[in-house]
Amino acid sequence: MDSASAKAEEVAAYQSSEAKQARLQSMLSTLLDDPILADVPRKPSLADVDTLINLELGSAMRVIVVKLDNTSFDVAVLNAATVKDLKLAIRKKINEIEQEQMGHRHISWKHVWENYCLTHHNEKLIDDNSALSSYGIRNNSKVCFSPHIMSRVHRKHSRRRKHRFFHGLSKKL
Repeated sequence: MDSASAKAEEVAAYQSSEAKQARLQSMLSTLLDDPILADVPRKPSLADVDTLINLELGSAMRVIVVKLDNTSFDVAVLNAATVKDLKLAIRKKINEIEQEQMGHRHISWKHVWENYCLTHHNEKLIDDNSALSSYGIRNNSKVCFSPHIMSRVHRKHSRRRKHRFFHGLSKKL
């Protein structure tokens, strides 16, 4: 009887939520080590998995992002994605890469998007609400980072005007 009760305790412990969580984590890490699933992030969200499934089904596209130092990485977005969706995917991917390589590091994305923009065939992707398809971006298209200073047309001052404005405030009358 002693071994039967011990076995029952083992079964109960095995079925506890902690054991289930550990089994799932073990299974997930084994799956993620598979070279076929190399494009799946280490801690995938449901949206990441959904986008990758849509990529396989053809309703999503892979966009190659070229940084200023000519290195590149891929992001996956839905075919109906906007420029804002692409920027969010880039932000997530770069944060993931930075986390893996250097540990916790903060990037000011507000600063990045104020000083740089994405371009596709020398056309600046400025309007966040525009569909990527309206710029001719398709599966395996390349977009590049390029220096950009917002102008008054986009309701922001250029860097030079902003500097001059604050410089004038410090003058004594």
